[in-house]
Amino acid sequence: MPTRSSGSSSSACLSAHAQAPERTVLDLDATDDPLHGNQEGRFFHGYYGSYCYLPLYVFCGDHLLVAKLRTADRDGADGAVGELERVVAQIRARWPAVEIWIRGDSGFAREALMGWCEANGVEYVLGLARNARLARAIGGAMHEVKVEHEQTQIATRRFVELRYRTQRTWSRERRVVAKASFLPGKSNPRFVVTSLGVERFAARELYERIYCARGDMENRIKEQPLDLFADRTSTATLRANQLRLWFSSMAYVLIAQLRRVGLHGTAWARAQAGTIRLRLFKLATQVRIRARRIVLSFPSAYPLQTLFAEVLARLRAGPAAV
Repeated sequence: MPTRSSGSSSSACLSAHAQAPERTVLDLDATDDPLHGNQEGRFFHGYYGSYCYLPLYVFCGDHLLVAKLRTADRDGADGAVGELERVVAQIRARWPAVEIWIRGDSGFAREALMGWCEANGVEYVLGLARNARLARAIGGAMHEVKVEHEQTQIATRRFVELRYRTQRTWSRERRVVAKASFLPGKSNPRFVVTSLGVERFAARELYERIYCARGDMENRIKEQPLDLFADRTSTATLRANQLRLWFSSMAYVLIAQLRRVGLHGTAWARAQAGTIRLRLFKLATQVRIRARRIVLSFPSAYPLQTLFAEVLARLRAGPAAV
């Protein structure tokens, strides 16, 4: 099956900048694509509790760079290194000096991915799954936040710096930032592994400002099935379903460009793809086919016709870096 998406999405991302930025951040995530038939590659995923595919997405801000359909019988980070090799090469071909970061949840804290980043000058900030050793390492901080929570009855937190290496899978010791947190009724420890040094970002800033910012990428992923039908992977073969995923991905790329060029500076600049589809695209239109031309008649009562005309004029003028 095809495993690589078109380079047009990367080109759109690069062209969105008038000059090279100081830094670019790539967000990686895997999500479930539930299956309701006997499609090729159908497997049961224990975490999601259903038969599904496990597509890999890579975003750079609002720009979708990778949408790779995968079967669910694999690790969440499977294939991520290969996709990053391609995307990072495209970015550095245009911006040789740009600093590149990657972010992801604990499913991407794998030796192969972190080792590749360290060997290729790419920084990473990745979630790290809790285990008994990590829990013991922040036991004192967890006790402190629990006592404080019992006194104040509000959520409490502490940030702890660690140097950590797994017993078997990691090739080296790495920096880990721990959030010792206690919420009403339960403890809530969290861990992040990073290549960024403490001299650049203190523990709290790294977790709250850098790592937690990846949450916006999850909103972009939700737009794919909810607004653009990325879950319509109901054909028999994996190859055909990958093509369907790319169709919805290209629709997203076009809408992202519309937001950047046509809707910039308007109240719709951050509108979701579904809102744009319903309010700007879905118009009752009369189509009349003549011998020499096709006439489209739009309703005069359309409430957003001024915005529609403004967007059309901007698109006709051509894309510009904003």
